[in-house]
Amino acid sequence: MKKSYFILFVLVVLVLTPELTEAQCAMCKAAVQSSEGQKNSVAAGINKGILYLMAVPYLLLMFIFRKQIVSLWKTWRGKQVETED
Repeated sequence: MKKSYFILFVLVVLVLTPELTEAQCAMCKAAVQSSEGQKNSVAAGINKGILYLMAVPYLLLMFIFRKQIVSLWKTWRGKQVETED
């Protein structure tokens, strides 16, 4: 039980202190700001990387819960079709 309290404490501290949870180091931030406005900028590559890293967990969750999603979709569509008649 103490371990769960410790994990909860760490999460609360990280949420309440955003300075500790910055996503970019100073060098990355400087590289993005210096290449801003160029045709092939570093910012575009970083943005594509962020989108890729953001999409993978959602795709995995959709794959894992595909049966529940399909049944929810069928239930929702069935109720919607009944109300239209």
